[in-house]
Amino acid sequence: MADPDRWYLSESRAFFAARAASWDVKFGDDLPAYAKAVQQAGVRPGDVAIDVGCGTGRALPALAGAVGPAGRVVGLDFTPDMLTEASRAGRDSAATLVVADARRLPMAGHSVDVVFAAGLINHLPDPAAGLTELARVTRHGGRLALFHPIGRAALATRHGRTLRPDEALSEVRLAPLLADAGWLLTDYEDGEDRFLALATRH
Repeated sequence: MADPDRWYLSESRAFFAARAASWDVKFGDDLPAYAKAVQQAGVRPGDVAIDVGCGTGRALPALAGAVGPAGRVVGLDFTPDMLTEASRAGRDSAATLVVADARRLPMAGHSVDVVFAAGLINHLPDPAAGLTELARVTRHGGRLALFHPIGRAALATRHGRTLRPDEALSEVRLAPLLADAGWLLTDYEDGEDRFLALATRH
C-alpha cells in the first residue's frame, strides 16, 4: 500500500484540481456567508490572518478588509489549480497565495493572530494533528474559525451519508479535540445554513 502521506496529497489534489475551474460558478453565491463568518472571527486591524485550505480564496477579500493596510493575509492551499482560480478572480490582490499542506504550514510558531479554515478539518486524515499544527503557528490569545457555508446535516445529505456522533466536527468530539491541541472552544453553531466553531489559543 502506498505511503498514506503521499496518497492523501495526490488523491486530494486530484479531487480538487478537477473541480477548481467550476468551483466559484457552483458555490460563488456564498460569499456573503464567508464575509459574515470572518466578521464573527474577531479579526482586528493589524492582525496577521491566514486562510488554511483557502481554495479559490472566497474569504480572502473579507479578511483583507478586516486586517486593513497594517495587517497581512496569507491564503494557503495544497492544490495549485485552486490558487490559480483565486488569482484569476483577483483575490491575489487581497492576500499572498502559497501552495502548502495544512499539516505542515510554512509559518513560524506563534506568528499568526487569526486562522480561518473553511471545510478543512473533514479533509484531513488526522484532524487532531491538523488542529495541533494550526495551534503551533498561532499566538496565545489568537483566534480560530472553523467554517462551512452549510450545516453538517445538510452537507451530509448532499453527500448521501448520515451524520455520526464520532465525527471530528460534532460538538461532543470537537471540544476535546481542540482542548488537546491547545484551543478553547468559545462558540459552536451548526444550523441548516452554516457551521461555525470559534476557538481561542490558550
